[in-house]
Amino acid sequence: MQITLDKNSIILDSFAGSGTTAHAVLNLNKQDGGNRKFILVEMEEYAETITAERVKRVIKGYGDKVGTTGSFDYYELGEPLFNEDGDINEMVGIKKLRQYIYYTETKDFLESNGTTIDNESFLAKHNDTAYYFYYEPDCTTTLDYQFLSTIKTKAEQYIIYADNCLLTKEFLSKNNIIFKKIPRDITKF
Repeated sequence: MQITLDKNSIILDSFAGSGTTAHAVLNLNKQDGGNRKFILVEMEEYAETITAERVKRVIKGYGDKVGTTGSFDYYELGEPLFNEDGDINEMVGIKKLRQYIYYTETKDFLESNGTTIDNESFLAKHNDTAYYFYYEPDCTTTLDYQFLSTIKTKAEQYIIYADNCLLTKEFLSKNNIIFKKIPRDITKF
C-alpha cells in the first residue's frame, strides 16, 4: 500500500540525512489529516543539530512558514550491550544490563525503587517467576547452594543468570529453577 493512501503508515528512513522524509510526512499529514508516523535513523554527527532541528522547526514553523504541528522525540543510542566478541560490554553498567535482562524475559520494564527485599541479584517477580541476574564485573559467578540460600522471594519458578552452575539438572528441575549462562543465554535482539 502506498504511504499516501494509508493515513496510519509508519515510515522508516534508515539514512535520514537532513530530515527530508520527516518533513514530507508531516506535510502530508497536515494536508489530509493523516496520522502517519516516522522513524529516522542517522549515524552522523549532525543528527541532532541538523536532522532533529529541521524536524522541530517544521513542526513549530519557521520564517514565514506555519508549522505542521505534530510531535517528535529525539534519542541517542548508548553503548552496545555486547562487544564484538559477544561478551558483555561492561561500559554499559550493571543497571542497564539488569533492565535489559528483565525486559527480554518479561517484555516489561524493570521498576527500581532503590530498595530490595531480596539479594543484590534479584531483579523482580513477574507472573510468579522470580528473576535473578547474578553478575559481578571481572569475577565469575556460580549458581550453587550458597547463592540459593540468599534468595528470599517465594515464587513458583526461578530464572537465574550466572556464569556457572554447580547444581544438578535434577535439582534444578525439582525446584523449578532455570539456569541461564552469562553471556550465552542473554537474548540478543
